[in-house]
Amino acid sequence: MAQPPFRLSHEDHDAETLAPGHYDEEGDVGAFAGDVHLATVEEKKRRWWRNALINMVFIASWFLFATLLSLYNKWMFSPEHYGFPFPLFVTTLHMFVQFALAGLARAVWPHKFCSEHSPSRRDYLTKVLPTGITTGLDIGLSNLSLKTITLSFYTMVKSSSLIFVLLFAFLFHLEVFSLRLVGVITLIFAGVLLMVATQTHFVLGGFILVLSGSALGGLRWSLTQLLLKNKKLGVDNPVATIYWLAPIMGVLLLSISLIVDRLSDLVGSRFFDSLGSTVKTCFFLTAPGILAFCMILSEVTIIQRAGVVPMSIAGIAKEVSTITISAWFFGDELTPLNITGVAITTCGIGLFTYHKYRKSIDSKVPLDAHGNPVEDGGFEGDGDIHQLHSLVDEERQPLAAAAENESTRPTDAPPEIDNPLFKVDSDSDTDEHFMSAGASNGNGHLVSLADVENSQAMWKDDLKGSGVV
Repeated sequence: MAQPPFRLSHEDHDAETLAPGHYDEEGDVGAFAGDVHLATVEEKKRRWWRNALINMVFIASWFLFATLLSLYNKWMFSPEHYGFPFPLFVTTLHMFVQFALAGLARAVWPHKFCSEHSPSRRDYLTKVLPTGITTGLDIGLSNLSLKTITLSFYTMVKSSSLIFVLLFAFLFHLEVFSLRLVGVITLIFAGVLLMVATQTHFVLGGFILVLSGSALGGLRWSLTQLLLKNKKLGVDNPVATIYWLAPIMGVLLLSISLIVDRLSDLVGSRFFDSLGSTVKTCFFLTAPGILAFCMILSEVTIIQRAGVVPMSIAGIAKEVSTITISAWFFGDELTPLNITGVAITTCGIGLFTYHKYRKSIDSKVPLDAHGNPVEDGGFEGDGDIHQLHSLVDEERQPLAAAAENESTRPTDAPPEIDNPLFKVDSDSDTDEHFMSAGASNGNGHLVSLADVENSQAMWKDDLKGSGVV
């Protein structure tokens, strides 16, 4: 008899407290993993703060690696320092370093970073490849725009990626549409514009490049989150995501670099004019790929844990922190308009955090006996709670029907037999069945072989007596 997937965990049949049907090897129906219940307000608060602290650790690590990578870029590409002239080519090399590190991690810890699934050819072409292309184009176009526009103007236009992120999150149903959320994002966007508002030289070509990069950035983060949500693709962890996307981005960025850069100038240049300079240049070109790997790993982890919109808000918070630290420690001058923008952006980030907090507290979260949320079709939200209750009703219906049949059946009536023990199709089959085992009479008792022989003899005598034989 098949075991039910769920059972009521209390005798009073409480519809909101269920035990998952985990039976032991002996089939003991009492061996359950634990009760599933809706989280209380206190449990949801504890979970929210715990998740917030973990997310802050990943955001802090992202800040750290991004800051170190920015310092490296400033030293690597500045003419006053090392002065390497091809940033797009360097980013290409970092992609292949990330691919190698992700492959190494999957080889060393296959149980953690390898999935039993791998993208099929169709999934690779329709889901993985578009994500890699949009990511590569975002990086490439953004780097190209810095050749023609100032950093302040770049930051101002690039902040529009927040709007694109929200738009694609609504489009792909990664965020539930809310006027409050739209208002908060608009407030943050306005604050960023004021925060970086300076006298900038407008260049149409650079503006188009960075705006295109912003749109592609919003699209690529949403596509990345969709990859992480689909466990059947085998791209459902940050290392696997880097492993499958980095080669696509590397090939695309290399193609762009070959078109816009004159890499032939590197041959015989001071960067490769001797064995010592060649080794040093190769080290400076590839070693920071480790920093890039750690930064992207933190980014993808944040997206997996929190989503694309919080990831973008964290990026804005990073800009606010950078500007504030520069003003305090390096004496960068901020106008009253810039200070107002910083204040508005900070308020917007605080409002967004409160919005996510209220959304988490107001939602229905089923937890198991250990306080972990139920996943894998796991009853999150009103519709899934209704599904959970429906499972209970489906389980109770056969039991109720059986009880009703027992109550309405006459006490002296024989039980109904839907499937006979044997089905006789021919005389030879009859003999074989009779020789191998006993048959079942109408009352469900076994009939011995002697009884069968006596019945056959009596049947023949009756035929003789009637003149048939």
